[in-house]
Amino acid sequence: MKLTGIFNILIALMVTVCLIAGGVWVYRWLEEVKVLRKAVERLSADSRIAEVMVTKSEFNEQTQKIETTIKFLEFDAHENALPPKYFTFQGNIIQFQSLVIRFSDDMIKGGDQLRGKSAYLFLKAFVLDGEKTQEFKITETYEVPEGYRVSENRSEFEDRLWKDFWKYAFDPQERSRTGIKNAQIEAPGSLFLPGTIYTLKIEHDGGIRIDARPVPEILKGEKL
Repeated sequence: MKLTGIFNILIALMVTVCLIAGGVWVYRWLEEVKVLRKAVERLSADSRIAEVMVTKSEFNEQTQKIETTIKFLEFDAHENALPPKYFTFQGNIIQFQSLVIRFSDDMIKGGDQLRGKSAYLFLKAFVLDGEKTQEFKITETYEVPEGYRVSENRSEFEDRLWKDFWKYAFDPQERSRTGIKNAQIEAPGSLFLPGTIYTLKIEHDGGIRIDARPVPEILKGEKL
């Protein structure tokens, strides 16, 4: 084989190696961009956790306040609806006291199966009115929340599991060992009016917020 032919083969091999190396670099770069994008998406994502709708609103002559009945529909981790709860308040500025647990950013960015987004528990719904403040319990502290109960019959393991959960939530030293950034009580609230659907969402790296949208036209005037 002539030297020119060998030289051409070597050049072709070098070009091929460079293309492969370049392709690997581009692939790695694209994968890094993909991972970074997913991390940002997880940090900025949110999940629907409950919806609220006013089912009755009328002026109470006796209390001189608007009497408001709301339907509170909570969703589990898979967005399956739990049994609805109905609360009636003298007033329409309603708040939801919640325990929110934030995990480290690394766990959220990495999509940790158990700690990939903030955890929460609704504790109670209430209307502030001084000595006449009204409240309804949603979850009892140190108990197994109904929406999270796994077994129908009371389980010793499940009780112990949630006992540890409450300990981690309220004990700073305990929670620092498990990747919990902080745990705090929040009370998001809103003016609740008829004809509106209020959606409570939890941000994966933050707390709970309330979004509002009009009831769809097709449902107005219907009794479902």
